[in-house]
Amino acid sequence: MNDNRFLLHVCCAPCAPHPLRTLKKQFALTLYFFNPNIHPKKEYQRRLDETRTLAEMEGVGFIEGEYHPKEWLKKARQWKDEPEKGKRCEACIGARLDETARMAEELGIRRFGTVLTISRRKSSIMVNRMGSLAAKKFPGIAFSEADWKKAHGERFSEKISAEYGFERQNYCGCVYSRIQAREKEKRRAAACVAK
Repeated sequence: MNDNRFLLHVCCAPCAPHPLRTLKKQFALTLYFFNPNIHPKKEYQRRLDETRTLAEMEGVGFIEGEYHPKEWLKKARQWKDEPEKGKRCEACIGARLDETARMAEELGIRRFGTVLTISRRKSSIMVNRMGSLAAKKFPGIAFSEADWKKAHGERFSEKISAEYGFERQNYCGCVYSRIQAREKEKRRAAACVAK
């Protein structure tokens, strides 16, 4: 296996610039877009297209994973009432990182990671734990732990994304996080009206 290659799971282009630019200094980087949780299909397509554009603009590899939203929804439905960072997120992130580790093994890449720790909506401790568990399922594959939001990583990614014209979403990606984001916006609007 080539020691200099790295497979980076990416959920969307706005989250990726800081991890991408940091890692490509040291590795031959390939972005892996595997996100069956993203809803609706139009949103999935937009995030996919922007991530592919980012890979082209930054001169790194790109692979699109399979998109099976109905399968994801069937598994996640049991946690539909969980809050962001709860059991639904843990199961979802675990499944996506399991697939990233499997893809790394298939490609002969020894290291993988994810951009998911850049978001304030995600627990870096949980994401790193799920990545380490995924790596254990594939001997010879290592997960690179990170907390990308440290040292203003999220702000840096937002700045680069704005320069590239990428659209920043207000929810993680799944139908349940979308519903929760809409409810939060309604409460915020109602609070403003009440003042």
